[in-house]
Amino acid sequence: MSTIFVGGSRHVSRLPEEAKRRLHNVIQRQHNVLVGDANGIDKAVQQYFADASYNAVTVFCSGNKYRNNVGHWPVRSVDVPNSLKGFQFYAAKDREMAREADFGFMIWDAKSPGTLLNVLRLARAGKITVLYNVPEKRSIDIKTMADMEAFLKQCRVELLQDLQERATPEEWPQNLKPSLSDKPSGLFNNLPNVPDQVAYSLV
Repeated sequence: MSTIFVGGSRHVSRLPEEAKRRLHNVIQRQHNVLVGDANGIDKAVQQYFADASYNAVTVFCSGNKYRNNVGHWPVRSVDVPNSLKGFQFYAAKDREMAREADFGFMIWDAKSPGTLLNVLRLARAGKITVLYNVPEKRSIDIKTMADMEAFLKQCRVELLQDLQERATPEEWPQNLKPSLSDKPSGLFNNLPNVPDQVAYSLV
């Protein structure tokens, strides 16, 4: 039984049908699920598993108070230094989920740097992530750091800059500079043709 980190953008509140299908596969394969406590995708994923009466779920939160726990599952509170605020405060739980998971499934609005940062953390640890782009209705497997860097090279400059500002020096690829592209869409168009079989074997 594997452990999957499921996450995504706070600005996506409804699960796409493709995401529901993959979450159904998670249940069928009886994976352990790690999910955050935020609104948006975290809460939508929680609702899906609660409606399915799926119990193999752990909710992670930063600090002692969680925001959402729809299914009343066990909660993992991640200690955070008092000096951390805002994004870095909530990133503490994400780093812990990326550390404990065997692989990831991220549901992305094509804008959120936080979602991509979780993919980057997993790639850094040699863990595969299935990244679903909601506007483009497409999935890709990020299997290696080379895949991750190829993906990031297709992103907008502003997104790369925001991502680099949020990442720690250990997380950010040192050979990647945030001045690579100004393309606003079509982020999957020039990526390596990675077979989808890996994704379907996981979620």
